[in-house]
Amino acid sequence: MHRSGSGEGGDRASAEVFTVRGVSKVYHMGEVEVRALNEVDLDLYKGELAVILGASGSGKSTLLNILGGLDTPTTGTVCYKDWSLQNADDAELTRFRREHVGFVFQFYNLIPSLTARENVELVTDVVEHPMDAAEALGMVDLTDRIDHFPAQLSGGEQQRVAIARAVAKRPDVLLCDEPTGALDYKTGKLVLQVLERVNRELGTTTAVITHNSAIAQMADRVFRMRSGRIVDVSRNETKASPAELEW
Repeated sequence: MHRSGSGEGGDRASAEVFTVRGVSKVYHMGEVEVRALNEVDLDLYKGELAVILGASGSGKSTLLNILGGLDTPTTGTVCYKDWSLQNADDAELTRFRREHVGFVFQFYNLIPSLTARENVELVTDVVEHPMDAAEALGMVDLTDRIDHFPAQLSGGEQQRVAIARAVAKRPDVLLCDEPTGALDYKTGKLVLQVLERVNRELGTTTAVITHNSAIAQMADRVFRMRSGRIVDVSRNETKASPAELEW
């Protein structure tokens, strides 16, 4: 593993998907000022799998929300390719999220009255060139559960439906917030295998935030956060497969 700055530079510069410079985020709760991010610099590259690692309260979810257009920075710049997110209005951010970003959260957010197929089709109805719902569910090995309702699925299966829903948009970027946080060890590894497959087969730039340091072994690069800052960036010269991870 070798150490690097926020980016690798050089011949990879043209492949930057996100460029973050000097980003801070301050929340005001009454008279109390909470600084969630403090002068963060970050580059994410096309097709890479990045892990953003940190304890609860380190700022990693806030950073992911800003990358995904769910929140805006107080100061600093965030560029998706050549487009500035920090100056976008609500309608532009909505279009950005719909057309370019897939989200996977700790909790699955499936609609209970819809089957797995129908939950995925909710997304395919609002984008121009979606993946067929059955194909997306096949990618996450749920072909035999396609017409089951969430209550008929295990937690891991529900999370895989959520991943299929995100992937069916054919997003440029997949942002995952503690995707294994509500799952047991064995099921969590299955979900990570799905994310790794999506990244490898579709070339989707993937960022996974987690407090679980073992997951960092499957990443191309690892960003460690503490107290609202990125305190270390490292590259895995040899990545572990999700099946090899132990925690």
